[in-house]
Amino acid sequence: MPFSFELIKKDDLTSARLGKMITPHGAIDTPTFMPVGTQGTVKALRPEDIQNCGAQIILGNTYHLYLRPGHETIRKLGGLHSFMNWPGPILTDSGGFQVYSLGALRKILPDGVMFRSHIDGSKHLLTPQKAVEIQEALGSDIMMCLDECTPYPATLKQTQDSLALTIKWAKLCREAKTNSDQALFGIVQGGTYLDLRRQAVEQTIPIGFDGYALGGVSVGEPKEMMYAITEEITPLLPCEKPRYLMGVGTPADLVYGVSCGIDMFDCVIPTRCARHGLLFTNSEKIVIKNVRWREDDNPLDETCDCYTCKNYSRGYLRHLYVAGEILAMILNTIHNIRHYMRLMEKIRMAISENRFLEFKKDFFNKLR
Repeated sequence: MPFSFELIKKDDLTSARLGKMITPHGAIDTPTFMPVGTQGTVKALRPEDIQNCGAQIILGNTYHLYLRPGHETIRKLGGLHSFMNWPGPILTDSGGFQVYSLGALRKILPDGVMFRSHIDGSKHLLTPQKAVEIQEALGSDIMMCLDECTPYPATLKQTQDSLALTIKWAKLCREAKTNSDQALFGIVQGGTYLDLRRQAVEQTIPIGFDGYALGGVSVGEPKEMMYAITEEITPLLPCEKPRYLMGVGTPADLVYGVSCGIDMFDCVIPTRCARHGLLFTNSEKIVIKNVRWREDDNPLDETCDCYTCKNYSRGYLRHLYVAGEILAMILNTIHNIRHYMRLMEKIRMAISENRFLEFKKDFFNKLR
């Protein structure tokens, strides 16, 4: 079944939207959050754990899977879904973020990015065409164009040159796509320059993609700047296509992004924080190693329906974490992912009942 998107409802008082994406591996209710499974696994969780948390789609990474175990190996073993035993939809990043994050190991060329592998030092040229080829071999439901993620800060000239390259690569990615069942999303760059962001929208939309993403945010710029970009640029993206805010973010970022009309999010925050003992609840963030939890017999969050909260106390979770037990990472990650999924469920319910603005105000009042 080819990719499609249905816009079901718009909130009356904000730009929040309720939608549904259809992919070859199932439907996705939007707004949605995608747990990050960079190397073909969401760290510390089994696929059934991810499903039990309520996640409908996960994210994998082209760059990492290309280097290890290799896209041809994954293709021979049935594609990424079969390889990692995940039955639901998968979105794959193109490797563009590694252009940004692995700056010391790469050189940007007109035709692509020359990487030096962080694993063994070998050299690899990742072109737009290669990025699509790898993602088609992986068999992801949603592929991303290769782009250059503009760092912060960057001069106007640097950002202009970077944007020109991203647009050029977007066209080459679109031309290279051969599998009609897989969706391909374009990425809007432009750094912190709103005029360049608008220019990026004007140049990216005519190429013709199945969805559109805002990239190059949450890379060190002030939070207020990221919010301004999201609020200003999201309404310019086609309303009949899904809108994706890449690499974002905290629960507050998700609520704000939804209010601007964003449909899709991904971020390592819930899983990374879980492994480091920072746990999200409806009332506070819990640093589980703190001695105050040593004899606490309560669940992390009495309102949470996750496996961890149903079965374990804060005192036990603190013991596991302080003792360095692997189970600490597993139980913590289950809770944080479920917390994010519950947040998205509440957001979708609020939009469906025309009370999202009330939900947003209440959410941020509790934060304060």
